[in-house]
Amino acid sequence: MAVNDECKLKFLELKAKRNHRFIVFKIDEKIQQVTVEKVGSPEETYDDFTACMPPDECRYAVFDFDFTTDENCQKSKIFFIAWSPDTSRVRSKMLYASSKDRFKRELDGIQVELQATDPSEMSINIIKGRAL
Repeated sequence: MAVNDECKLKFLELKAKRNHRFIVFKIDEKIQQVTVEKVGSPEETYDDFTACMPPDECRYAVFDFDFTTDENCQKSKIFFIAWSPDTSRVRSKMLYASSKDRFKRELDGIQVELQATDPSEMSINIIKGRAL
């Protein structure tokens, strides 16, 4: 599975420059390549991000989550989310599952990984719990 250079460039912008809140990636099955589907601006929220996830298709995504620790420190963590809803095609689920580790290696700087098959598995409370 090839990874489009734009994926790496956008991720570096999110990580280093904080130009983006999130990035949604899609596997283009015709050309066997991971591509950028959507980029969220820094003003967008976690709800905007979850609304971008199709209910019956797999996706990869990264989300830059800002939070405050119990000691009142501002922090941020970069989440990698493998979205694989139960209603997606079996072939698609297999393709995303088998390509995930290779794709993740291309994105240097991911701090937390999450696998989700329905929206409840990537709720804001789960994100907060994994961040702290």
